[in-house]
Parts: sequence; structure tokens; C-alpha cells
Amino acid sequence: MRRYAGFCCVSMMFYCAAAASGFAQQEGHRKPRARDLGVPFDGTPGPLNAITDVAGVAVGHTTLISGEGKLQIGKGPVRTGVTAVLPRGKDSMMNPVFAGWWSVNGNGEMTGTTWVEESGFLEGPVMITNTHSVGVVRDAVIQWRVEHGEPDPTGYWWSLPVVAETWDGWLNDINGFHVKPEHAWHAIDTAHGGAVEEGNVGGGTGMICNGFKGGIGTSSRKAETKLGNYTVGVLLQCNYGSRKNLRIAGAPIGLEIPEDDAYADASFAQEDRGSIIVVVATDAPLVAHQLKRLARRVSLGLGRNGSISGNGSGDIFLAFSTANSGAAKPDSLAQLTMLPNDQMNPLFEATVETTEEAIINAMVAAETMTGIENHKVIALPHDKLRAVLKKYNRLVQ
Repeated sequence: MRRYAGFCCVSMMFYCAAAASGFAQQEGHRKPRARDLGVPFDGTPGPLNAITDVAGVAVGHTTLISGEGKLQIGKGPVRTGVTAVLPRGKDSMMNPVFAGWWSVNGNGEMTGTTWVEESGFLEGPVMITNTHSVGVVRDAVIQWRVEHGEPDPTGYWWSLPVVAETWDGWLNDINGFHVKPEHAWHAIDTAHGGAVEEGNVGGGTGMICNGFKGGIGTSSRKAETKLGNYTVGVLLQCNYGSRKNLRIAGAPIGLEIPEDDAYADASFAQEDRGSIIVVVATDAPLVAHQLKRLARRVSLGLGRNGSISGNGSGDIFLAFSTANSGAAKPDSLAQLTMLPNDQMNPLFEATVETTEEAIINAMVAAETMTGIENHKVIALPHDKLRAVLKKYNRLVQ
């Protein structure tokens, strides 16, 4: 049986066309989140505490889970998927957004960033998957555009999609190439606003974070400046870090809960390894160089949770703004609005806070998973987390 985007398909070849958006919203409210467990965070979140609090942003997942036991390359077990973030929903392909990107440690991949850097725009969605599926997802986005009759804004039939990855080979048959074009299309076609599924979903299905089960997480903040009030939202795929370095709300969670580390029996058990992809969205009127500044602040949120961005980690971040709609039109002057640099501190603060919380949301939502060769990765135990926070006087009652 293969699981697609939170529901099951009996046939591995059958493409699910159910109403995934409604299901995802329901699922998003069933699981506790970090704040529900009494984890304290700074700042004021938006209504959903999700990247979709930035109006127009849509998120879709395709989740692939099948098989168990011994690894058989090409057959499974499969623990992987695809996540799509659409800056302007269905208008994302034809109405690019200002964007900037940044990498703290580059042992990873995010395609299309050369053109983001050069042009200052993000055209189309941001896709996130596993390391060895970047190529097929990239090609699938191009094919989706062609089949939907969507040329780029300049009228030429070309595309440089943004596709990012983290490695899920401890749980998933990563060399089996189980992600197919239709899975990327499904993530795009079912992308929706509202609540966002977290944990073992989409590209985050087989991911590990600080020796616990990781995956997809999201958060948002309200940012008040002297010239207006804005929203900053983050969606991330976390697959990084070592157990000993994990901090939550300043408490040494990793040292206090050392047992059942995912990599305990591996030769690299004590290394800081893995990667994290972070997408930052805002409705503040920022242009490309300012969004690169915003992307840089993601690293400070990682630091709050104990990350050192180790040599084996791909820590790659992209930020975009939904303001200035139509700025990429090729045949007219663009009248832009830009927030002054002197007013950006609240946005920097919001980015740090949302990154910190989204990582913990991902770990809280994730569930224990067993994958290839019966590798078992436990979820962050909620009761033990609360006990440690209480010990260090950090628990919100």
C-alpha cells in the first residue's frame, strides 16, 4: 500500500485525485504542536502559525510510504515524498516574486538559485524532496508548465525551477528512484492555503532531526514596523543536527534525552550531519537584496536550537516577498514599494523566531518510523520533553 499526501492508494500505479486540501487542513489540527506542549517561544504568531498566514501562499505534499524490512533497491521500503510551496498560489508561474537565497553550509542542493541571484526573482514554486530525486522533480515542474500552457513572463518557453533536497537514505530506498513526475504534479495541484500538515509528510517523510524523527515544520509571526504591520512565515524540511547539541527553549534536551538516538549504532553517530531547507515568506515590500538579508537570519534561528551547521550539512535558505505583484512584467515600468532597511529589524526578529519554532513543530508533529533494514527513528517523546522543560523552569503551564 502506498500513502499519498495523507491518504492511501491501494495500487502503487493509481494516481490519487481526492480533495487533498480539505484533508490536509483537518490533519493540521489533529496533532499537537510545540506550543500545545508548553514550549515557550517569543513573538506573536499569525492565526494559523504557518507560512500560509502570508496571504496567497499555498503548500502541497505528496507522501510515499510502502514496504518494510530488508532494503531491495528499486522496490523499497519507501519513505519519501515531495513538498511544494507556491508563493502566489496558482498564479505563481506567471507572476514571479522578489526573492533572495543564502547558504550557511553548502553540502546540499537548491537548483535555480543562480538565476534567483542574477534576476532577483523566484519564478514558480519551491519544491523540496530527497537528495536523489532533485532531477526528476525539476524536470516534472518544467513538464507541468508546458502541459498547462504556461510560458514564462517574457514569453519564452523555458524554466529554471527551484528544487531543494535533504537526504532520507537512512529510512528510504533513496537509490530506488521512487519519486516520479506525477508525485511532483500532485504536490503542485493540491497545494492549498490554510493549515499545513507537518512531520512525516511530503519531502519530510523520511527525514531525521537531532537523532529524532524530523520532517516538515512551519510557523509565522506578526511583525510591526513604523511604516506598517506585516507577516513572516517559514516552512522547512529539517534533517540535520546531532542529539547532544539539541536545545529547546534554552534547555539541553539532547543531553537530557540521550537514549534511542537514530544513528546510535552507526560509525558516524557523534557527527553533526544532515541538512535543512528553509523557505521564508513575507508580505512586507522587500526587494531582492533585502530578502537575501532575511534569508541570512535563518541561521540565527537554527543556532537557538543548537545547530552548528556541520561539514556534512546542507543548510540552504530562500526568502520571497508577495508584495509588488506584477513587478516582473517585461513590457512596462514597474512601480515598486520598498520598506526602508532601517525598518527591517522586526522582520529579522520574526525570521529568527519562526525558524526556531518551525523546527520544533516538525519534531513534535513527527511520528516514530521504521524504514529500510528495520532502521527505527523515534519521535521526540512529548512527556519527556515537558519534563525537561519543567526541570529547567521553561515549561509554560
